[in-house]
Amino acid sequence: MIHCVNPATEEEIFSYEPSSKNEVDKVVAKAKKAFQKWKELSPEKRADRLSEAARIISIRRNEFAKIITTEMGKPIKESIAEVEKCVWGLEYFSENAPKFLEDEKCKTDAKESYISFEPLGVIGCIMPWNFPMWQPMRFAVPSLLVGNTVVLKPSRHVPRSGTALEDVFNDTLPEGCFNTIVGDSDTGRALLDADLDGFSFTGSVEVGIEVGLKATSKVKKSILELGGSDPFVVLKDADVQKAAKYAVIGRFVNCGQSCIASKRFIIVKKVFDEFIDLFISNTKQLKVGDPLGKDTDLGPLVSKDALSRIESQVDDARKKGANILLGGKRLRRKGYFYAPTMVTDVNDKMRVVSEEVFGPVAPIIAAKNEDDAVQKANSTRFGLGASLWTNNIVKARKVARQLEAGLVTINGVIVSDPRMPFGGVKRSGIGRELSRYGMLEFVNIKSVRLHE
Repeated sequence: MIHCVNPATEEEIFSYEPSSKNEVDKVVAKAKKAFQKWKELSPEKRADRLSEAARIISIRRNEFAKIITTEMGKPIKESIAEVEKCVWGLEYFSENAPKFLEDEKCKTDAKESYISFEPLGVIGCIMPWNFPMWQPMRFAVPSLLVGNTVVLKPSRHVPRSGTALEDVFNDTLPEGCFNTIVGDSDTGRALLDADLDGFSFTGSVEVGIEVGLKATSKVKKSILELGGSDPFVVLKDADVQKAAKYAVIGRFVNCGQSCIASKRFIIVKKVFDEFIDLFISNTKQLKVGDPLGKDTDLGPLVSKDALSRIESQVDDARKKGANILLGGKRLRRKGYFYAPTMVTDVNDKMRVVSEEVFGPVAPIIAAKNEDDAVQKANSTRFGLGASLWTNNIVKARKVARQLEAGLVTINGVIVSDPRMPFGGVKRSGIGRELSRYGMLEFVNIKSVRLHE
């Protein structure tokens, strides 16, 4: 039995039995049967079905947002924004899928040559809790539109977010196209062992390696999005006031529980003190409290274990000589709340720098100059996103190429956008989601040559 706890109150919401291996296999078999008919529909007809799903989700926006907030603690205004992003993704891909999937003509020595894009079959996805509707949607929607069917295993913390999506798709798609199984890591392994045609995983590096090995052993495609330790680099010619304003958004969105949150603040010495003063001042304006409150900016961490991990990382930095400028402790209230925290005098021997910090903690690192800032930004095993601040656009383009990341935002914070590919390098994963590039990850790219 799995018990779901509201992280803001520490009270049990409900409990449920995880899907058994037999149940998982039955769901995958149902998805395979549905695939045979779904793949025969034209992209235009599939898009019509998914456009209807967008309409339903938009109408039920507040209902779904409350589910997200209650299950994982995200402030309700952020949950509403997440649901709205799901609608945007559905609308964007529904509108563009027919164009993205058109045959590509290719000039060869044959009379006619073209490249077609055909579905693979049943794609399994194991998704995390921090964006419990958007992350499944950004994988599932492109996969469905190319003609695949999907089986989702949401995090054990957010099963209702997954089943709510299944309810919507059951109303708009043929039975078996979108399926949800619920449970823990054993359920996830049962899904990996099932007869799938592709795998998508978002989560930790360690589990991602397990998923990748399983996919490789079956000679199946996998997409892995494994988090990051994204640098927020401020050069000496940056708009420091604007950078400090966006630093709050970049670090504390979703209580810092985002793979693309800014996690290491690397500031050139010339503007170091000014940036810190502004960053602290802006952070103190955040309202921490009941995530269902409309004006709450910062809610709890997702679980007791997540709170303990953040405490451990900050305590490690403190013992090794770091300076806690702000916060540095859990809040004395019901729920898994941790104070917005800023730490200086840090180095790569401290866990707040060497590990991904999934919570409201901002380690701030001084850089001697531009080259030193780039070196520090790249001195991590991760390579998902990077935020770069400078008013010199020529320099910005140059430095953006030097940063080892799958996504770089200049004078802004990293966001996922349906129009742009999303994914990282190094230990942040392989493959891409979103955009046409993401849509074509789970297809058979078939070359066809016609001779007389």
